[in-house]
Amino acid sequence: MRLTDNQLIALFTDLLGVDNVVLFDRLIPNLHDRIVSSLTPDSLSPACVLYPQTIAELSKAIALASEHRLRVLPCGNATKLDWGGLVSRADVVISTSKLNRVIEHCVGDLTVTVEAGVKYQDLQTVLAKAGQFLAIDPPYRANATIGGILATASAGSLRHRYNSVRDMCLGIEFVRADGEVVKAGGRVVKNVAGYDLMKLLTGSYGTLGIASRITFRLYPLPEYTQIVVITGTAEAIAQAQQKIGTSVLTPTACDLLSATMIADLGLGQGIGLVLQFASLKASVIEQCDRIAVLAKELNLEVQMLGTAEEFWELLEILIWQEELRNSDQSEDDASMVCKLGVLPSASVSLLQECEQIFDEQSHYLQIHAGSGLGVLRLEDVQDLGAIANQISKVRSIAESHSGFLTILEAPHELKFKANVWGYTGNASAVMDKIRQQFDARGLLSPDRMFSYSALRSVPNQ
Repeated sequence: MRLTDNQLIALFTDLLGVDNVVLFDRLIPNLHDRIVSSLTPDSLSPACVLYPQTIAELSKAIALASEHRLRVLPCGNATKLDWGGLVSRADVVISTSKLNRVIEHCVGDLTVTVEAGVKYQDLQTVLAKAGQFLAIDPPYRANATIGGILATASAGSLRHRYNSVRDMCLGIEFVRADGEVVKAGGRVVKNVAGYDLMKLLTGSYGTLGIASRITFRLYPLPEYTQIVVITGTAEAIAQAQQKIGTSVLTPTACDLLSATMIADLGLGQGIGLVLQFASLKASVIEQCDRIAVLAKELNLEVQMLGTAEEFWELLEILIWQEELRNSDQSEDDASMVCKLGVLPSASVSLLQECEQIFDEQSHYLQIHAGSGLGVLRLEDVQDLGAIANQISKVRSIAESHSGFLTILEAPHELKFKANVWGYTGNASAVMDKIRQQFDARGLLSPDRMFSYSALRSVPNQ
């Protein structure tokens, strides 16, 4: 027999204390709405949000939920809780935001071990004191937790030089759906202990377990950083991209930006290629000079920007618009964000085709030139039928170039009806078997990967 909300709340209050159990109706509006938008329209609201303060409490809370067959929606600070597929039911939400300790920073080994609720920005501040940093640049960096970054595999432009989140992860501790604590990997860079569960948990969107403690490799902070922007025609930018990709230049970031983004950033006209160099000052200056020569040969405009940090903050505001997302936005402010990928050689072509598809529709497109992964943002999403048709066209183009398109953020109605993940391969059965091994009863983020859409689907990472 299903527990009533009052019984459920009483159980978890006895376990965690009254201060760590917040009734759903008493949540701050933004968190309340974020949870609602992550659930299917026919799902009942969860009774409460739980905030365990230790890993032992997290384990006991999940074990108690498992005992009573309660569906659990895991989150950190909920910055990306509504990404991807919708959850069919959540009796309780469990947040790791109070698991926020830096466990161990081994400066000499260039590693750090943290609890899942540590904020990305807070961690970088701690590491910077030792002249080191975590080479990941996710969206919503001010509030995103390390656990949420791992669960959604959300990396950014630094992936060009340092690879993905899963490549940064050396070890992980997570809590299974039955409350058992599992460890994999270790705390050193050269480690071969156990199964490589770090890669499996990365990008699992809270469906296989809840990360509690994670170890990452680190890098020294560079001596000097410089941003170079070259703009011009698509043909010339494509040539520049190819020449840079086959050269000895070593940018830490290399991003293609749509003409609308370049214009709104006040960087000129045409498609843009943004490069970041970060190393010894003499090396950075030399490489920037080579880019300037290359740009001149291809009749491209070149600009050296002052502060790299300021540029990336402006770019994040344009793509992710965190302030608007964290406000009580109206229906008129509806927007949509998609993750996509194509072969790097097709990146410029996709930028051009998106300009034609969206025409007068306000949009921004950023593609990492080295990996072909990118982010597409659409503004003023009103006509959902027309938007769905446009997204279908972009997805078809991406798939024709061995790529994909996944819907991250979108109006609730559109996400409920759409094929969110856009996966058409043959790995769904394998993914389902893996999920059953970790969570046989489907208690963690139920149906998030295998959504309500007609096509059973899993995400491309």
